[in-house]
Amino acid sequence: MKRRDFLTATGAAVTTAAAGFAPAAIASKRRYRFEMVTSWPRTLKHLFGGAEFFAQRLNQITDGAVELTVHPAGAEVGAMEVYDAVSSGAFEFGHTAPYYYIGRSPAHGFFTAMPFGLTVSEQMAWMVSGNGQRLWDELNAADDLIAFPVGNTGPQTGGWFNKEINEPKDLRGLRMRFPGHGGRVMARAGVNIQQLPGGEVYMAMERGTLDAAEWVGPHDDEILNMHRVAKYYYLPSWAEPSAMLGVYINRSIYSDLPGWIQHAIQAAAAEADRKMLADYMSDNPAALKRLIDHGVEVRTFSQEVLEVFEKGTQEVHTQDMRDRQYARIYEDWAAFRDKVRSWSGISDQLYQAFLYRDR
Repeated sequence: MKRRDFLTATGAAVTTAAAGFAPAAIASKRRYRFEMVTSWPRTLKHLFGGAEFFAQRLNQITDGAVELTVHPAGAEVGAMEVYDAVSSGAFEFGHTAPYYYIGRSPAHGFFTAMPFGLTVSEQMAWMVSGNGQRLWDELNAADDLIAFPVGNTGPQTGGWFNKEINEPKDLRGLRMRFPGHGGRVMARAGVNIQQLPGGEVYMAMERGTLDAAEWVGPHDDEILNMHRVAKYYYLPSWAEPSAMLGVYINRSIYSDLPGWIQHAIQAAAAEADRKMLADYMSDNPAALKRLIDHGVEVRTFSQEVLEVFEKGTQEVHTQDMRDRQYARIYEDWAAFRDKVRSWSGISDQLYQAFLYRDR
């Protein structure tokens, strides 16, 4: 199915999928053949590979009953069109970053990353033991979607720059790729934000249409050859202390599935979620060393620059609180953040302060 067929195919896709869910088909172990569009180029083995792993595990858990064909970005729909493709029913599944869709509602940002937001463990705790999944379900239901966490990159980086960022004025006028609410904060600091899929970032930097770009972290940034087009690599990732990704399923189609397949989807999602984080944590250290060997200079944002980002974050929150759904989710999210940090702020922080005292 190509993009030009996107809307006209919607009705047929829903009808075909629904027809396969008859009890007789279940009894005969008829296979369910679905398609999943993604926001990732095939070269990114943890992002696109994470979607493939989910499809593989779903097939294995269902003993071959569910076959899920995974498409890279651009093969069927554009990287930023995954949400609409699944919402319309043109495709049954999609794998993407929820914060790509903050244009629909700023509340989608809570389910990938928020500036100065939750760490990996805090995000997982909110989704699993807090109200995160329930609130995400309510947000997605309006577009006939249901979604589950499938992957987290862990802490990302502050981005690639072609000049040093020593003070806030160094940001003004830069052309930068930066997604989500972090990009909006950067814009308040004077940066000209451009939204590009990952597969287009290198070319834009090479051609000089971008001066800076934030992507993921050492492993994926090396694959995109970012070290060939930028010299300075900044930390920390104040905008994405973790980045949760999700598998979206058309809710009408999902609701018609037998319960055992719904449970299999959730089980495969949980496995894929854990694996992606483990892969990034395992592969980033060696990738960072190779980047440094290539001549990349790792820098840290100054306290003054980080304070400008923090102030901009509060301004973005204030603006978005006008959205009723955002305000309701923010209230729960912020309360959970403050609660868990009353513990992690003394447990994790004190341990790490001692562990890295000589760095």
